[in-house]
Amino acid sequence: MSRGRGMKMPGNMGGGNMMAKLAKMQEEMVKTQEALAGERMAVTAGGGAVTVVISGAQHIQSITLSPEMIASGDAEMIGDTLVAAINEAIEKSQALAAERLQSVSGGLGLPGM
Repeated sequence: MSRGRGMKMPGNMGGGNMMAKLAKMQEEMVKTQEALAGERMAVTAGGGAVTVVISGAQHIQSITLSPEMIASGDAEMIGDTLVAAINEAIEKSQALAAERLQSVSGGLGLPGM
């Protein structure tokens, strides 16, 4: 083994260059996650009878029921509509997060990212 020579990395993945890219990506990931936490999406279900507002970090911010939904007194229907709205809100929030985080990690060309 010759002195002063490190292991060669394939392609454009030199040790120092790769570490700098990883550090930058980590910083961008944190910024992206913080931005997602501040984003809000509203999802409605039951013809507008239920509105769920969720953050990009998958935290429910509010749930609003229409007066007509409450007046119906149909607990099973209310529960089913809430479940549908919450599940859709979570799916939308996860899709947004995946899209944003992919744009941060996609430039590295690492498998699985």
